[in-house]
Amino acid sequence: MKNLTLKFDPQTGLIPAIIQDANTLKVLMLGYMNQEAYTKTLQSKLVTFYSRSRKQLWTKGETSGNWLKLVEIKTDCDQDTLLIKALPQGPVCHLGTDTCWGEENNKNLLFLNHLESIISDRKSNFTPESYTARLFKKGLNKIAQKVGEEAVELVIEAKDQNDDLFLNEAADLLFHYLILLQEKNYKLKDVIEILALRNQKN
Repeated sequence: MKNLTLKFDPQTGLIPAIIQDANTLKVLMLGYMNQEAYTKTLQSKLVTFYSRSRKQLWTKGETSGNWLKLVEIKTDCDQDTLLIKALPQGPVCHLGTDTCWGEENNKNLLFLNHLESIISDRKSNFTPESYTARLFKKGLNKIAQKVGEEAVELVIEAKDQNDDLFLNEAADLLFHYLILLQEKNYKLKDVIEILALRNQKN
């Protein structure tokens, strides 16, 4: 992760930093950094701020254990605001909520973003021990066949009363559906956009 050309406020020496969950993309909090805090963040891979009230550096999680593990730093078009993608290791707000706006950071549903990135990596980087990579190597016909098989198995389980088997088959179908999308060079967001457009018409 390279150093960026940043425009710190000439009066305070600070730059605002918007913190975003790298997986869910939920905005978590807003903090401020000086040059020292920015450098320490890059070196430690833990998001560090400058406290305007205490006039000192503080690494998020140093007292609570709720660290923000650095993933990526971007700057806006004017180089005077940072967007930091991080992985929160617990509630972000000092009040105990997921975000400083009291919103829920639903990792379960948006875990699909992370899963898609793993599937994409398996497609690009073949490793023999990876089931997903081996399936990609077999090609579109095999992947489509697997989606069909999983769909039939889900329907069969839906007619029974075993909730555990039903949910596992649902997970299998969703997983293979994501693989099929990747094979066709699409992502789940492309399907969601179509659903959103249909919703606008209804």
